[in-house]
Amino acid sequence: MNHLFFKIFLLGILSILGDAAMAQANTQTQWDKTFPKSNNVEIQKVTFKNRYGITLVGDLYIPKNISKDAKLPAIAISGPFGAVKEQASGLYAQTLSEQGFITLAFDPSFTGESALENKNLPQNVASPDINTEDFSAAVDFLSNYLKVDSNKIGILGICGFGGFALNAAAIDTRIKATVTSTMYDMTRVNAKGYNDSIDSKARLELKRSLNEQRTKDFKNNTYAKAIGLPEKLNGDEPQFIQDYYNYYKNKERGFHPRSINSNGNWNLTSSLSLINMPILAYSDEINTPVLMIHGDRAHSRYFTEDAFKKLKGDNKELMIIKDANHVDLYDNLDKIPFAKITEFFKENLR
Repeated sequence: MNHLFFKIFLLGILSILGDAAMAQANTQTQWDKTFPKSNNVEIQKVTFKNRYGITLVGDLYIPKNISKDAKLPAIAISGPFGAVKEQASGLYAQTLSEQGFITLAFDPSFTGESALENKNLPQNVASPDINTEDFSAAVDFLSNYLKVDSNKIGILGICGFGGFALNAAAIDTRIKATVTSTMYDMTRVNAKGYNDSIDSKARLELKRSLNEQRTKDFKNNTYAKAIGLPEKLNGDEPQFIQDYYNYYKNKERGFHPRSINSNGNWNLTSSLSLINMPILAYSDEINTPVLMIHGDRAHSRYFTEDAFKKLKGDNKELMIIKDANHVDLYDNLDKIPFAKITEFFKENLR
């Protein structure tokens, strides 16, 4: 793998890339999201720990005007990969909360406010195990939240966290229904490249380079940064890079200062664990309902279609959105099928 190809490869794969009483819950007063605020929900800032002791920060969206003794179905939401809860996951959470769900949009370990809450830990790091665990930690929190029916909890993952959500559904039997939107399998794309274009020889070269970087990182007591999205487009980037740029770098659309893809870089060696520990090994054993959504024009469509084929239950559904690219399902209200998602969760969290 020559140096130029290595840089292009990393650009594609890396830059796209509790007990309720223990939680701190404070009503938000300052709006810091990339989407308009709804007057129909209340939002609380909450914190909770995963089983590795990492504190996660989330926004809890609660429908207004519910009865004091209400027990509602709940949905934990995260993604995209390299995004924060103030972006797409928050939009999904607010919209679904308007439909009668308690929703929790959270920052995964090592990112966003969850990174700021754990100042002793590295930032901008990904892990197939820990990021799967983050969903189960969110279920821990929701299961113990006073207004949630613990038998009616679902999860929704966007982009790379679609893959982690499906992985969580394979291990966590408390999850009663799962939705993935514009899903990525981050372990597959890191190990094999887009459309499985990386063979074992190229992968060996990549691993050598990344492990050499580990030696340098240890010596320098720091973490080298992966290539991020460009600050300006020159016009010859692949279309999907242009699409990401037009979402994450656009201050009138999806830019957020805490988002890795908007204003930062992944840790370069993060991809080592993603290369070595593939997710979805047991996804064929998921026996709860799954709805998988993708755009027909998305470069990443094959991740969803292949993952869907592996599911064996008769309670699975694939929905391909006409004329939608990958990032359309981040924030395009004309493309995101919220009516279908709402119907799916109401049917399966009852």
